[in-house]
Amino acid sequence: METHTKDGCGGSQNTEVQSALRTLGSKVEDLSTCNDLISKHGSALQRSLSELDSLRLTGEAGDKIRQVTERATLFRITSNAMINACRDFLALAQAHSKRWQKALQAERDQRVRLEETLEQLAKQHNHLERAFRGAAQANATADNKSSAGPGKGEASDEDDDNEFFDAMEEAPEFITVPADPQFHKSESPSQELVPLKKRRTRIADKPNYSLNLWSIMKNCIGKELSKIPMPVNFNEPISMLQRLSEDLEYHELLDKASKCQSSLEQMCYVAAFSVSSYSTTVHRTGKPFNPLLGETYELDRRRESGYRSLCEQVSHHPPAAAHHAISDRGWTLRQEITVASKFRGKYLSIMPLGTIHAIFEKGNNHYTWKKVTTTVHNIIVGKLWIDQSGEIDVVNHTTGDRCHLKFAPYSYFSRDVARKVTGVVMDKDGKAHYVLSGTWDEKMEFSRVMQSSRGGENGTEGKQKTVYQTLKAREVWRRNPLPEGAESMYYFTDLALTLNEPEEGVAPTDSRRRPDQRLMEDGRWDEANSEKQRLEEKQRIARREREREAASQRTSSAPHENYQALWFERCEDRITGEQVHIYKGGYWEAKDRGSFEGCPDIF
Repeated sequence: METHTKDGCGGSQNTEVQSALRTLGSKVEDLSTCNDLISKHGSALQRSLSELDSLRLTGEAGDKIRQVTERATLFRITSNAMINACRDFLALAQAHSKRWQKALQAERDQRVRLEETLEQLAKQHNHLERAFRGAAQANATADNKSSAGPGKGEASDEDDDNEFFDAMEEAPEFITVPADPQFHKSESPSQELVPLKKRRTRIADKPNYSLNLWSIMKNCIGKELSKIPMPVNFNEPISMLQRLSEDLEYHELLDKASKCQSSLEQMCYVAAFSVSSYSTTVHRTGKPFNPLLGETYELDRRRESGYRSLCEQVSHHPPAAAHHAISDRGWTLRQEITVASKFRGKYLSIMPLGTIHAIFEKGNNHYTWKKVTTTVHNIIVGKLWIDQSGEIDVVNHTTGDRCHLKFAPYSYFSRDVARKVTGVVMDKDGKAHYVLSGTWDEKMEFSRVMQSSRGGENGTEGKQKTVYQTLKAREVWRRNPLPEGAESMYYFTDLALTLNEPEEGVAPTDSRRRPDQRLMEDGRWDEANSEKQRLEEKQRIARREREREAASQRTSSAPHENYQALWFERCEDRITGEQVHIYKGGYWEAKDRGSFEGCPDIF
């Protein structure tokens, strides 16, 4: 039995106790200070009153002075008693804090045991239901010898070991239990594709350049990262267009999805594809090169894998890249991504804005989803590490099917596996059909839901758990291993190592032809930094020229840059209503002709 419950309760409550004690101690110290002041001023007041009393005033004035003196004395005695009571309370709280912590730990352990008991009961209930159905079928067979058994192909040779795991359905948790094994089917192994072209497997090792990050970043807190001039020392020798093309590393998931008979099963492959793009980021702390306006990148893997991909930088402020990939195996992928990033001091937040579309010829199913937030931690001190967090809704606009995926943020107190992703595939009526579980850096599995029911008040924050009775989980995606020596090659994958490999026939604006990026890949970082400054200045001059031309053609005196992309055109997306750039065609035809007329001179 395997259980994964998100429970950092014990550790967090112990921390809360310690924090409460520290706060209480601080308040008592404040009271102590007040006590000293009260004593000081009280003594001064009593001296003044004594001096008045020594004047031997008689009558009503003397009575008033004696009354005030008595009240001042009572006030001082009461203040001292209050301070002493507070000190006693703090000492008592500190003496009992360990006992409270043990009690909290015992409560936590008891809750874990109760959850395990609940799962055991679900397991036993499941066995009883199977036994009952088996007995009923046996009786029916005895009464009617001609009764037919399970249809051909329904039997499975897999064992019926019970597996339980917790996943997340938005905020509440759910439990999955296995259904009757008669419903299990076996899958034939997928065939491996053999590349037709020998591609490189190494690039130059990363040089050991030291640079003080804080000296650059300290004045940039809260600013948009794309507007900060950064040396190549913090980059990896690859452009954002090439990083966007890396989304296609696990294109075979879309190949498999295009063959699915069921749109709900197809959703599982599309959801797994949306998760797979993050697997390359776990060690990739380097920043990609910001593409120059008009920069392009093609990835032509039609012979090996059946697809062609084209990216173009269509806007500079805000920086936006349009991407279009089409496969001979029945799918199209398109997206326009604008990356918003903010330096927060200790960490860097990267928020990709824009919608990803996957369209399949078979069934005309059209899916959309967005990307989650990437956070780079320990910017100033410590070892850099990356986390992905947020929620994704993968929507099939043709059928109304939906998959809600949750990327759990890293938590020190969580008992869950790190980088966990969970999700549920539902039809348009909200009925669950599949449960997905895994991690964004390793693998994803999916299980078919046979039955679902609401449990007791056992979920987080008093919410009900949903119990899904499922078939045995099947692996839908697993991360490819990194190549040997990846740690000295920016932790590039096998695909990433080939992305910047020089190729004949690509456009003059292709990222492979970018000189500063090429110099960095070759380990010549000082030259790369000089070349980077030259290219950025060249881009600024070209922009000012466009603004002057646009201003001269307008009646208004305000300058305005009216830039138009070369291979993509701006229009309204009929699915989302967003203003986006969609591929208008012509690139691959220009490549076949060997003539890229009209390409801007950006390098």
